[in-house]
Amino acid sequence: MMQTEELQLTTEWDKTFEKSELVDHSKVTFVNRYGITLAADLYVPKDASERLPAIAVSGPFGAVKEQCSGLYAQTLAERGFLTIAFDPSFTGESAGHPRYVASPDINTEDFQAAVDFLSVQDRVDPERIGICGICGWGGMALNAAALDTRVKATVASTMYDMTRVNANGYFDSEDSEEARHQKKVALNAQRTTDYRAKSYALGGGVVDPLPDDAPFFVRDYYDYYKTRRGYHARSLNSNGGWNVTGCMSFINQPILKYSNEIRSAVLVVAGEKAHSRYFSEDAFANMTRGSDHTQNKELVIVPGAVHTDLYDGGGKDAIPFDKIAAFFERQLR
Repeated sequence: MMQTEELQLTTEWDKTFEKSELVDHSKVTFVNRYGITLAADLYVPKDASERLPAIAVSGPFGAVKEQCSGLYAQTLAERGFLTIAFDPSFTGESAGHPRYVASPDINTEDFQAAVDFLSVQDRVDPERIGICGICGWGGMALNAAALDTRVKATVASTMYDMTRVNANGYFDSEDSEEARHQKKVALNAQRTTDYRAKSYALGGGVVDPLPDDAPFFVRDYYDYYKTRRGYHARSLNSNGGWNVTGCMSFINQPILKYSNEIRSAVLVVAGEKAHSRYFSEDAFANMTRGSDHTQNKELVIVPGAVHTDLYDGGGKDAIPFDKIAAFFERQLR
């Protein structure tokens, strides 16, 4: 029998964004197929009386729902959708042990469990459910869309393919058998060390203090996760980071293999100047190559935007919420 673990959920508003007076907010929990209880923020348009289209939001990779996934969810609720922003398994207020690990399987399942939850809510039309993944959860959202036929529309914003970056390094700079072998040697040595110590070593979050010679994408992350703009006490990237071995399984489990079989609608959004832009462009190309279902797929490049501009707008309203909301409205009619 499915059982919900009792979670200790924060009751005060502790988000990195202001609370909207246009929506009602509450905390909810739901259980995934592995028995892990997930914590989520539920946003409902005020005075909503009819069944609504619903959207589940998660990401970025190493963030929590109090950061930009909550901003996306609340903003879309202002546009008339019932939304949830959830913490993935093993992170934030969600359950799962050990802490601070990720799994291409379990984290894809987290999206499907969110669809389970939304599908049985009295205020939700189960035939009008979408998902939105940000950064590393953009790739997970595409994987869920390839698997879950209940998902009618998917947005992947400023996405990462976490299997690709773990296997090949940033910008595919470590894409060789030897580089992957050395990475696996180090990770397996760490497994032995962790087992002997009966604890898991943390890999560290975003570097702090910021080195003078830090590349731009590191500075970009620092500007979000380590400043008042986006810092949160439960965010892995703001603090101690993932376990050193936490993402090991991503190396040989590509998540986008069947993305060109997605029949439902997909909108991929990336920043023109984002270091991660190549993930979005390549994912879109792979999704549409040889596919019979290209008419409902779209790639949008936001002029001038860097990666984290699509987390919170970057002070210049970079997130194309009008475009995203119109996409969901059209596809979730």
